[in-house]
Amino acid sequence: MTGADDDYVYDEATGEWRPASEMTTAATREVRDASGNLLNDGDSVTLIKDLKVKGANQTLKQGTVIRSIRLTDNADEIDCRHDTIKGLVLRTEFVRKR
Repeated sequence: MTGADDDYVYDEATGEWRPASEMTTAATREVRDASGNLLNDGDSVTLIKDLKVKGANQTLKQGTVIRSIRLTDNADEIDCRHDTIKGLVLRTEFVRKR
């Protein structure tokens, strides 16, 4: 049995609760933008091309600034918010770090 002080994190990939100590190795992976710059949680990025947003019937224009990104389990995607679109997921190949 584990101690009461152990932290657990829900692993969406497996659908299981895992000890936080096991999950730290996944968090150390490098996520890079289209120019090869290292991305971190909280960074701001700029779109490098116009993107049609599925389900929102809207296009985000090149040069749009997205603030406060969050890294996901997939190294090719970032989770972010835009003023008019909540729950936006962007591919790292279409963004550049500011």
